[in-house]
Amino acid sequence: MRPRSVGARPYRAPVPGPPTASFTAALWVHDGPAGWHFLTLPPEVADEVRERGAAARAGFGSVRVHATVGSTSWQTSVFPDARSGSYLLPVRKSVRAAERLAAGDHVRVELTVAGPAGAG
Repeated sequence: MRPRSVGARPYRAPVPGPPTASFTAALWVHDGPAGWHFLTLPPEVADEVRERGAAARAGFGSVRVHATVGSTSWQTSVFPDARSGSYLLPVRKSVRAAERLAAGDHVRVELTVAGPAGAG
């Protein structure tokens, strides 16, 4: 079955080929009024994103990615986190609803770093 896409934001196509990384991480909620949910990338995945995303880094050091959880795919950015030394992957409400995810769940992710701004 083909993954469904959530959202219609334009983005640079991911690098062709297999995902940059697959990993499992615990979903957590940021302490704040908006209730943002994130996954913290494991250190080895953060290193790979840092390396592959060097040419495509955007504001605040963010890196554009394509993420897939279950049968749901979306385009977003991962953001550097000084506290953990890793990157944070925001998980939209629409994705959490589609995949029936809640804070504390361990989530399997396939992540692909998008190509550089001038590519494609």
